[in-house]
Amino acid sequence: MSFARVRALVVVGALALFALVFVVVAVVRDTQSGPTAAKSCPDGYALANIRLREPKDVRINVYNATDTPGLATKVGTEFKNRKFQVQKEGNDPQKKGVDGVAVLRYGPQAVGSAHLLRAYFLDQAKVEYDPKRKDDAVDVVIGNAYQQLATTTEVNQSLVELGGKPQLPPQTCAADEQL
Repeated sequence: MSFARVRALVVVGALALFALVFVVVAVVRDTQSGPTAAKSCPDGYALANIRLREPKDVRINVYNATDTPGLATKVGTEFKNRKFQVQKEGNDPQKKGVDGVAVLRYGPQAVGSAHLLRAYFLDQAKVEYDPKRKDDAVDVVIGNAYQQLATTTEVNQSLVELGGKPQLPPQTCAADEQL
């Protein structure tokens, strides 16, 4: 072996050793223990899950608030075809009329899911946040102005227009991303 090759191997070996030591020191001295937003949450505030989920991880209930029979089943099938977990379909249990496209009712555990569903209605759906609700499902109440769900491209564009990340409802703090 020539002197140039030996010198090159020594330099590469030294760089690899330096990189290994640097990584070990960085991992050992790491003081981050995860997200800290929830630790500074005032008393009485709810912890909100703002993680934007994949459709396959979003649980929804589809309700019809119109005079059109079977609309909840039709929209529920459309959501199932888009890989959502549709739990219930039927008439609106609150029996409120909805003049707009839709109403999304949700609690602190479904903030990110509701944000995703807003994109499926091109931000035309009214949102109703209930801080006392404990489940992670979103109630999708179809209104009189409903025509169809957005296409995949329209959903992606709508998510960009919505700002990507969900906004925290009043009197909530962001929960740990692991929820």
